[in-house]
Amino acid sequence: MTAFGKLVRTTAFRLTLVYLLLFAMFAASLLAYFAWNTRRLITEEITQTVNAEISEITDIYNRRGLRGLLSTMGNRALRPGANLYLVTTPTGQAVAGNVGSLAPGVMSTQGWTETAYRRLDDQDKTDHRALVRVTELENGFRLLIGRDLAERRRLFGIVAKAAQWSVLIVVVLGLAGGIFVARRVLRRIDAMTGTTKRIMAGDLSGRLPVGRSGDEIDRLAENLNAMLERIEALMAGLKEVSDNIAHDLKTPLTRLRNRAEEALARSGCEADYRAALERTIEESDGLIRTFNALLMIARAESGQARGNMDDFDAADVANGIHELYEPLAEDDGMTLKVKADPTPVHANRELISQALANLVENAIKYGKPDVSVQPLNADAREILIEARREGDQVLLSVADRGPGIPESDRKHVVERFVRLEASRTLPGSGLGLSLASAVATLHGGELRLGDAHPGLIATLVLPARAGGSDRLAAQTQDVPQKAA
Repeated sequence: MTAFGKLVRTTAFRLTLVYLLLFAMFAASLLAYFAWNTRRLITEEITQTVNAEISEITDIYNRRGLRGLLSTMGNRALRPGANLYLVTTPTGQAVAGNVGSLAPGVMSTQGWTETAYRRLDDQDKTDHRALVRVTELENGFRLLIGRDLAERRRLFGIVAKAAQWSVLIVVVLGLAGGIFVARRVLRRIDAMTGTTKRIMAGDLSGRLPVGRSGDEIDRLAENLNAMLERIEALMAGLKEVSDNIAHDLKTPLTRLRNRAEEALARSGCEADYRAALERTIEESDGLIRTFNALLMIARAESGQARGNMDDFDAADVANGIHELYEPLAEDDGMTLKVKADPTPVHANRELISQALANLVENAIKYGKPDVSVQPLNADAREILIEARREGDQVLLSVADRGPGIPESDRKHVVERFVRLEASRTLPGSGLGLSLASAVATLHGGELRLGDAHPGLIATLVLPARAGGSDRLAAQTQDVPQKAA
């Protein structure tokens, strides 16, 4: 397709043609209305002038008779101008005036008539147009007074010519403006098309050009760029997850296979086979928990859980997690406490419970105090779960007195399968904080990792429930899935 063909087929050019047609029709209608009103006003002015003259001459005829009428008409006929005067006998013979000829039948019809005529003093033999009024006098004589319509015709010609030029100028300027706008839009669309082709070819780093006008195309490009950034981040995350799964799950799967192969190779007793099967089941359970955690993270990051939002009290979730994990903490030599005020929130209760459970599990697992830094006492082994509201935010936090996480590692530690060197000797998959961060992001919040002096404080920051209603959702049991 040629460049002109592409230009003509653009929506901008077609819209310009439509608006051009509408504007041309409007301009033509406006000029026609102006011409019609001008013609009407001139006609009214002529009729008023003629009526006044007829009244005046009739009065002269009534006072001075036929001789005075003929004298007055003769004098007025000699005046230069566009006025017409004629007096005829009952037989139709002209006796005074400046009219040389009229269209047939004009003098025999009383009232107003638009007719062709010639003046007595005309050198040319062309007909003119005039608006005349014929009146019959008492003795049968007829009186004609009128005015030439050349002035009205000239004004109408001026308006008609102005209309022609106006329409021509509108068409030319409209087409020029349409071509300019269409070419400008077409250049931007072509630039966007080139970028989308690169993106479809696999280059997700491409972005649509954004101008400085801030118009609807720029706003569309900005939104599409934001979408592309999100897609690129998701694709990078998918690649990272795939790499992490291939790397981090290879070891347990290899270990699972080796144990099964070892059990088959040995000609042991039933107890050895049972022990090997138990270890295999334990290893399989760990793999299932890892895959469940990955599925839950994917569900949170994709936004699929937004349809299960409900109103509930975050304090109930905190108390439920405390009740569930308090025995586990005591078995590990830790003290789990809770401090929760009534805190209404609108969220997915299952995911919030899972995220808070992961934070508690991490605190129990990695929050043991460092005896080389602080003495062992009751406070050093305390883990505090807290639910409170600050302004328009709901905070669910878990604080321990352990070694904490260095500030330089806090952004890195929320990634999937990331485990710091100090925690690699402990069981876990490295998905707990990643899930908590994904859940917070799903709800429009964030996961904050801070210093508890000493220890780590992990906080789920969530938007408060809109409307501030005191209605709470029905109590449900919070049984989280382990993913730490």
